[in-house]
Amino acid sequence: METIQSCTHTRLDGNLDVENGQNDSFLYFAYGSNLLRERIMLRNPSVVFLTLAHVLDYKLAFGSFQGKPSSTWHGSTATIVQAPGDEVWGVVWKMNTTDLCSLDSQEGVEAGIYVPIEVGAHTQEGKVLTCRSYQMNNYVYGFPSPQYKKVQHKKVICMGAEQNGLPADYQKKLDSIETNNYEGPVPVFEEIEAALRVSKTVQ
Repeated sequence: METIQSCTHTRLDGNLDVENGQNDSFLYFAYGSNLLRERIMLRNPSVVFLTLAHVLDYKLAFGSFQGKPSSTWHGSTATIVQAPGDEVWGVVWKMNTTDLCSLDSQEGVEAGIYVPIEVGAHTQEGKVLTCRSYQMNNYVYGFPSPQYKKVQHKKVICMGAEQNGLPADYQKKLDSIETNNYEGPVPVFEEIEAALRVSKTVQ
């Protein structure tokens, strides 16, 4: 794992340059709520699906920065932690660098909640793509809110996994995640529901 620069710098790490050394786009490996297209597009309009992939020697976990639940989701959120022999499945999105600050902001980079890292994402075709991803700082294990997991009786993360066709066994693993049973309002959840309704109308 290598920690990389945040959007407060003028450019991405050179290894994250995409296509012929150009630095106008980058690859992002999403494993949590950003698996869902409607979720990531709320703040990052340039995003384009590239491929499914998995990162080796990591596992998916849920936690809170310094033990404090997310004020956005009212519970713990997803992170990846090093775990030899394990793997995390996700989606590789291609994004314009104009959305880099928005993505970092969503992940709480400036507040020190997550740090951007560089991971090697293995595609089903056997390629290894160098991607930006995020890992939680000062992680304390906890449970996510139902809203972090559920949209219209489906889990946000699981819905993204189903939407993009992640392996069935991995989808079952995601489906088994416990929640903290929070029942209050979550504004970003309402935004996602609205975006899903628009998507259904367009289809």
